[in-house]
Amino acid sequence: NVKVLVISSAMSGVTNDLVNKSKLISNNFDKAEYDTLLSTGEQASCALIAGRLNHIGFKSRSWMSWQIPIITEGPYSGSRINRVIVKELNNYLKSGGIPIVTGFQGINNKFRLTTIGRSGSDATAIMLAKFIKADECIIYTDVDGVYTTDPRQYKNAKKIKKIFYDEMLEMASLGSKVMQPTSVQDAKLNDINISVKSSFVNKPGTLITKSFKKKEFTNQIITGISSTKNDAKITIAGVKDKPGVAASIFEPLSKNLINVDMVVQNTSLNGKETDLTFTVKSEDVKKTEKIVKENKKISYKKLSFDKNLAKISIIGVGMITTPGITFRMFKALASKRINIMVISTSEIKISVLVSAKYIKKAIAVLHKEFKLD
Repeated sequence: NVKVLVISSAMSGVTNDLVNKSKLISNNFDKAEYDTLLSTGEQASCALIAGRLNHIGFKSRSWMSWQIPIITEGPYSGSRINRVIVKELNNYLKSGGIPIVTGFQGINNKFRLTTIGRSGSDATAIMLAKFIKADECIIYTDVDGVYTTDPRQYKNAKKIKKIFYDEMLEMASLGSKVMQPTSVQDAKLNDINISVKSSFVNKPGTLITKSFKKKEFTNQIITGISSTKNDAKITIAGVKDKPGVAASIFEPLSKNLINVDMVVQNTSLNGKETDLTFTVKSEDVKKTEKIVKENKKISYKKLSFDKNLAKISIIGVGMITTPGITFRMFKALASKRINIMVISTSEIKISVLVSAKYIKKAIAVLHKEFKLD
């Protein structure tokens, strides 16, 4: 006897419409009221779903976050779910009912509605799965799973049947739009397996999980390839090479919410000066230039910018036990005359910065090299 609990997001376009309404009223709309406004999208969806289920003969009702309650902490628009009181939900499930719960929202210690950030309905589903000890958490979305790379960039992209949390975290943070990194992190911390499936076609999806058997690893070294466009590279040449210089460059950037991604520092030949290269998003270049130029704590010889770059990353737990992956990646790119500007690595990923015009070429050659075709 399968018991089903449904978490719903708002209907397509509804949240954006509500955001626009708030902008018409004030360009500094009250934060608590903003969350109250935005959470009505999920409320409407849940009422409609429960209404339809009752119409076709099921026992169902909607639950707002405050009726359960789903308790959150943190700022408005960026709260995190702290705990869920599931007693009433469990009683309703036992009585054969199907609860339809609002995603994306909760209630804080002031009894005010809060929202939990982008793709918050996924996070709600994962936390509810934890608190009601669900056997399975299925996320229905507009794609039928996680692919080896973006199918729009490369038509031979393949659906991944199983992927580790860590691999999914890397792919999500590197631009794979299927799940937000915070939701994957929640699933990992709470050991919740997630199936990602399509709302529109009945096909098996992708299982995001903690571990498969060792023998399943044998031939698959790389799980996926992700890419981000609109990266820019900034080089500060001839910086004084002394302790704390990197900190004094990056501190004002982080204070201005500029996300610095890849960083490379050349060793100084004479021990006095060095060149520092780092990447930011293209839209942050002007702001970054201004901040570096106004920074009294550093002196340098030259500042240069390179826009229209892309970061291509290969991701896979299999790298840990397989030597020579970096070499294979570089050789594959070199075979297509693709120049690598910056490299960064972690235990399960290697990222390279290349000119944006080579994105499709780079993905195709790496997809073949690591036998993802």
